[in-house]
This record gives sequence, C-alpha cells and structure tokens, in this order.
Amino acid sequence: MNANTILWATTVIMLVGGVAILFTGKRRTPHEGLQTVLHGIVPIIAACAYLAMATGQGLVLLPTNEAVAAGSATPTRIFYYARYVDWTFTTPLLLLSLGLTAMRHVPKRYGAIVGAVLADVMMIVTAFAFGASEQGWTKWTWFVVSCVAFLGVYYVIFVPQMEANAAERDDVRATYRRNAIILSVVWLVYPVILAVAPDGLGLVSDATSVLVIAVLDVVAKVVYGFMATVSDTQATDRDLAEGTVKVAPTRLAA
Repeated sequence: MNANTILWATTVIMLVGGVAILFTGKRRTPHEGLQTVLHGIVPIIAACAYLAMATGQGLVLLPTNEAVAAGSATPTRIFYYARYVDWTFTTPLLLLSLGLTAMRHVPKRYGAIVGAVLADVMMIVTAFAFGASEQGWTKWTWFVVSCVAFLGVYYVIFVPQMEANAAERDDVRATYRRNAIILSVVWLVYPVILAVAPDGLGLVSDATSVLVIAVLDVVAKVVYGFMATVSDTQATDRDLAEGTVKVAPTRLAA
C-alpha cells in the first residue's frame, strides 16, 4: 500500500467518523452538546488535512538528509505540512474537551486549560520547524524544544487537572483518568515516529511513517472521540437522574 492510498483511505475514515459522532452524540445539556461538537469536528478537520495531502496540496518536496550532506538541493523528501495545520486545530480541541471532562462539576481551572492549549500549540509549531528544517543542529534544536513543550502539556494533564478532578464524582474521575492515559500514550508515539521518519533520521520509509501517523490520528480522533462521547453520555444520564442538571430546551423562548 503506497502513501497516497493511505491518505485517501484516512480521509474517508475521518469524514465518516466525524459525521457519525455528530449524528450519534446527544445534546441534552450544554456540556453534552459541546462535547459532541468538539469530538465530531476534530475528525472532520483531519479529513480536510488528509484530503489536502492526498491531492498533493498539503505537501512540498524538500531535500533529504543525504542530499543536504552532499551539498545538493534536489527535492527528494516529501514534507506533509498539512498534518501540522491539522494538529494545530485538533489537538487544542481535544485538550479543551479533556479539561472540561476533568472539571465537569467542580469550578473550572481555565488557566490550566489555556496553559495546556498554549503549550500544545508551541509543541506543534516547533515540530513543524523541525520537519521543515534541513539536517543540522537547528533541526534537532527545534525537536528538543517541541518535546519540552510536550512535557508542559503532560504536566497540566497529570498535575493541576488531576488535582481538580480528584474532587469529582467517581465515574467522572475514572473517565478522566482513562481518557488522559489513552491520549497521553497515543500522543507519545508521534515524536518517536517523526524522529525516525524521512523528516528526521530517515530510518523508515515515507509510506511507513504515513501509515503509522494515520493509524495514530484515527485512534486519537475517531476511536477516542467515540469513547469520550459515550462516556460523556453516561455521565449525563447520571446527572439527569440525580437532578444535578436539567435537559436544555431545544429552542430558546422568544
């Protein structure tokens, strides 16, 4: 299977997954409706990025490490810049959803949520700089900076948000911890594959790196999205049963 086939297949999976989440997710309360929209729009944004890459609009040709070392500027490496555009929009939305899940009933620590989003954006932007740079100390400096920003995201997820989540109901605590672990484990693979892909050390082929990242994207956006919305629906069921929230009206009174 070549890279272009993988990109087209992922485009379809993302689009179908996003539409399915939007149609199956419920909107009985403002929180439930927001979670449905967040997890539904994430795969659709990703579908647009994959469509751009599949049609050749979301990529450029750059020199490989070997070409740079040989003093040649022959463009022989495919740089998929659209994936960074995708991540710049989608990962903050996933972090927003995760933060709201952590603090479902307790007072929101908006500073923690914003901090995670800003660290995440810095991580993506510097990862873009890593991928676009030619081989040398600048490329790997950007990689290190990106990883440090990534640690900032992990800090917010597992320290301030976990502390706030400790005051939540038992099912909300369990859901947050599960979601945090799933996202953290999946996201941890990204810097590894980027480091060994053609944009980094070039230890794996273009098709292999595209396949691995596509699988990670589908898991983080579609599979995780379904899990998160189902868990939120279950939490909303309990909220409604206990009377902690009321069903939102379908239309506001004139």
